[in-house]
Amino acid sequence: MADTTNTAQSAQIVGKVEYREGDGANIVIRPGPVKVQTGANDVTLSWVDEDVRGSTAIPLADFKRFVAEGKIKLAA
Repeated sequence: MADTTNTAQSAQIVGKVEYREGDGANIVIRPGPVKVQTGANDVTLSWVDEDVRGSTAIPLADFKRFVAEGKIKLAA
């Protein structure tokens, strides 16, 4: 895989992708387009849902698992 550290790209959420805020319950990211910002240890996903903007950072290992499982499709 190419070095994508600190690069932004487009992707689609096409399966069940969840994240956790603090010690709270898992939150599902709705299907649709997201922007992906990859760092050294984590990935920030950001999206717009009607008038609400959302974003979360998830561990790089979780992001890679979501991609491998086909739940996140990266733009070519």
